[in-house]
Amino acid sequence: MLVALTGTPGTGKSTAGELLRSGGWTVIELSDLVRQGKVSTVLDRERDSLEVDTDELDEVVRSSLPEGDAVLVGHLSHFLSVDLVIVLRCRPSVLADRLRSRGWSDRKIRENIEAEGCDVILVEAVDSDAEVAEIDTTHLSAEGTAAAIEEVLAGEREKYAVGHVDWSDEVMSWF
Repeated sequence: MLVALTGTPGTGKSTAGELLRSGGWTVIELSDLVRQGKVSTVLDRERDSLEVDTDELDEVVRSSLPEGDAVLVGHLSHFLSVDLVIVLRCRPSVLADRLRSRGWSDRKIRENIEAEGCDVILVEAVDSDAEVAEIDTTHLSAEGTAAAIEEVLAGEREKYAVGHVDWSDEVMSWF
């Protein structure tokens, strides 16, 4: 099974991915492929981010995958050819604090909390052909997040069904 572990930056993907790797899962960090130059990128100066061709990324991942199950970690992983998408979610106000502690600019923080508040990655994932689950990491430790992911990987879908995470109360307070 090929699994996408996705979510807005700051939701806990990379940290949970490392814990899954230490637990024996094959984990591929998509940002490593980009940093290694295995995928072409274009700098979007206005947004201060790299644009990645997800079709090319999908080809690179497919050609380098080992046999067996693998977890693809990255905020673009839900655009790839996968069997299951796990979307990590985080309350926007908590996400803002996490990104601020990383030294992110106010503009990038706002862009990402708006995306989280509007369910952008979840909507994109649901639009794929894969099964989708979502996990609220707001109050979970890294170990708790990894344990929840392992529950989904073991077949628990009802507890993590799409639609149980709702930030509308917080988003409406922005207006």
